[in-house]
Amino acid sequence: MKKKIVIASDHAGFNLKEKIKEFLTKENYQIIDIGCYSCNSVDYPIYGVEAVKKVIEKEADFGILICGTGIGMSIVANRFQGIRAALCNEPFSAKMARLHNDANVLVLGGRIIGEAMAIEIVQTFFSTPFEGGRHERRLNLIESLTKNESS
Repeated sequence: MKKKIVIASDHAGFNLKEKIKEFLTKENYQIIDIGCYSCNSVDYPIYGVEAVKKVIEKEADFGILICGTGIGMSIVANRFQGIRAALCNEPFSAKMARLHNDANVLVLGGRIIGEAMAIEIVQTFFSTPFEGGRHERRLNLIESLTKNESS
């Protein structure tokens, strides 16, 4: 069974979210769609937080967040301990986000990249394993150095 993916967007990312859902469904991923459900204006933090909680609570293996630029959703997601959200505008960043940073949330800019590029980024992100080794040591270092910063 393929991984379970939680996906969320704001109004600016809605159309891209729907295209990515189509692709992931064809690839046999399980999808949890948190919203939004139209192009009507909404506040992205609400959807970003709900999606990230599903990853933290292990109800989903990974998350995909989409807003206009991806910046807002990145800021929201990375406020949560244990979330490593990566804003990726091309496949190389998606590959390195997984390979070196064990990113568990992919963030995309619905007004920045087109559908074909987004699909390629998603494919790369989910087909790249975490390399571990020195990268795992660095992730542990980030956790230890920032542990008390959020309290």
